[in-house]
Amino acid sequence: MDFARQQRDPTRHLVGIAFVILVHALVIWALLSGLGQKVIEVVKKPMTAQIIEEIRPPPPPPPPPPPPPKKIIEPPKVIEQPYVPPPEIPPPAPVAPPVIANVAPTPPPEPVVIAPPPPPVVIAPPAPPPKPAVRQGVSCTKKEAPSFPREALCANIQRGKVNAILTIDEQGNVADVKITSSEPPRVFDRAVRDTLVDWKCVGEGAKYQASVEINFTLKD
Repeated sequence: MDFARQQRDPTRHLVGIAFVILVHALVIWALLSGLGQKVIEVVKKPMTAQIIEEIRPPPPPPPPPPPPPKKIIEPPKVIEQPYVPPPEIPPPAPVAPPVIANVAPTPPPEPVVIAPPPPPVVIAPPAPPPKPAVRQGVSCTKKEAPSFPREALCANIQRGKVNAILTIDEQGNVADVKITSSEPPRVFDRAVRDTLVDWKCVGEGAKYQASVEINFTLKD
């Protein structure tokens, strides 16, 4: 291939000229649009330089102190004692065997017999005093007062008194009413008998008698 002929080829020159023109057009467009001014401002900015120091490794630790010297302990000196022979001990004297005599056994003492204590004396409680044949008064759960009789009103009697003996059975019911005295006589007897027979007294499991006194007073 002929090199001189290639250098004289007009197409190669046209490509180079077109490239140069294109570069100049771009530069002119950048200057006109302000892009070039920005590039100049970027270039004008101060540049800071940092010096990077080399990181040095830390110094090695100091060597440990040497161990203290070992103390040499000398063994204690043994003082030799002079040999002393043991004292001579005479052999023990023969001991005669004990003589065992025939001893009669002592009989055991007789046991002491302790007599039992006497039984305690039980003192019986005193007997309750005997109840009277006829008691004075009686405790009753149902105890109504007799009414003033009409016969006394007709006779113009304003007060009276009757003494009676009640016979009370095991359940506390009045079994009998006995008039012992009355003032005035026989005026209030019937009223007392009809009322006291309905009384309900305290039963004691056995019959007993009690005396009662009934007083009559005419109220205004």
